[in-house]
Amino acid sequence: MMTSVDTELMRVLADPLRLQIVTLLARETLCTTHLVEETGAKQTNLSNHMKVLREAGVVDTEPCGRFIYYRLKPEVIDALAASFAELAAAARETVGTGRKRAC
Repeated sequence: MMTSVDTELMRVLADPLRLQIVTLLARETLCTTHLVEETGAKQTNLSNHMKVLREAGVVDTEPCGRFIYYRLKPEVIDALAASFAELAAAARETVGTGRKRAC
């Protein structure tokens, strides 16, 4: 069943730029400069989105000199995927049973 944490995570990932960032970070660890180049977003806008992703626990940071590298936390995505898998399983059980609430 979806929890409030799952709901918050879906809200965070519903933003197109944040979803693009997460998709990029799934492939490699990147710094802000790389993310600005890849997304075309302004640095300040990107930094605000990274703050949201950090606070939601979606990414980890790694300082490297004057740069900050971001790494996706796959366990967070796994947990969300598991919640969706539970929903799909519940829906499969309902299909064909004729179960519906009376009006």
